[in-house]
Amino acid sequence: MLKYTYRLVFYNDNTFEEVWQLRFTPRNMLSIVGTIFLILVGGSMALVMYTPIRLLVPGYTSDAMRRQVVNNSIRLDSLEHEINLRDRYIHTVNAIVSGREPEWAEEGAENNPAIYENITFTRSEQDSLLRRQVEEEEQFNFLLRTSSASLSSYDDTFITNIHFFKPMEGLVSSQFNLNNNHFGIDIVAEPDKVVKATLDGTVIISAWTIETGWVIQIQHASNIISVYKHNARPLKKQGERVKAGDAIAIAGNSGELTSGPHLHFEIWQNGIPVNPEDYIVF
Repeated sequence: MLKYTYRLVFYNDNTFEEVWQLRFTPRNMLSIVGTIFLILVGGSMALVMYTPIRLLVPGYTSDAMRRQVVNNSIRLDSLEHEINLRDRYIHTVNAIVSGREPEWAEEGAENNPAIYENITFTRSEQDSLLRRQVEEEEQFNFLLRTSSASLSSYDDTFITNIHFFKPMEGLVSSQFNLNNNHFGIDIVAEPDKVVKATLDGTVIISAWTIETGWVIQIQHASNIISVYKHNARPLKKQGERVKAGDAIAIAGNSGELTSGPHLHFEIWQNGIPVNPEDYIVF
């Protein structure tokens, strides 16, 4: 039957005059019907994909709504991270003030002492060059503080001599200003400059923040805290003991509140910010 030819004829009912006729085979008719079906399906899909009609389809969201969902997810993740950092900071400070060793909440391979038993520490050539560079640059850069008019002791022992290491070589581009809530100084230097600890102490924070990038805070004696912000990457972890002059980070331009590579350096005593330039010659 597919090879037979059929004719569809239209007549005028009054005059019986042939008005129109169509010759076709079943094979041709199937091709025509299939083509029309594909055109209708393609047109419907195009309308749904490229016109506002797609918003009427159940479960389909607009581009703006999808962007808002992604932004909300990122903000929620950042908020959870900041809350975890705050909890760790409070726990660590409480442990240090109480004279106890910080207890870390993380559990995993990195805290398993068994994996460190067979590690052999060797000094690499790069490490030796870095140590030599730091020693040559900083052997005469610390300031001997012979009076303690501003930094008084937190306990019964009165501090008479404080040796502050210069955290980094460079120019002071922004000075200490309490009126503008600028609780430290900004030091501009060449990229990838080494940042040093200003006093002996314990790292209480070594983490990333959105506004100030990589931040390191060190707890020192007499309730003194030093803060180092906008680092490219940290070299010390939370809970590590450091000596004055130890390399703790690489200066950079991380965080949103920065306009170029520099180090933001703060000194706090008993919860009060003090001007680092009163104790260190930059």
